[in-house]
Amino acid sequence: MEKELIVKWRIKESETPAILNLLEELVEKTRNEPGNISYHIYQSAENNNELILHERYVDSDAVELHKSSDHYQQIVFQKIIPHLEVREVNILKKLF
Repeated sequence: MEKELIVKWRIKESETPAILNLLEELVEKTRNEPGNISYHIYQSAENNNELILHERYVDSDAVELHKSSDHYQQIVFQKIIPHLEVREVNILKKLF
């Protein structure tokens, strides 16, 4: 069953430029994962430190593959998460 996630990040203000520089590589590698349907990152128009990630995968296994990938571990886990003020992960189920 397809999995869709909406993730909200609020980056520590002093770290935003460095984090934004990491995103192109993250997006490219994630979109090339087996099981990834789409992966988009949006920046708030009101607050440059807030990002929304919209992720779609073919199933739960593809989500787990993403989370255990080298690029997720090296970019997100090691370089981004330590610099976040807020990290919310919402797993969605489609109603209509």
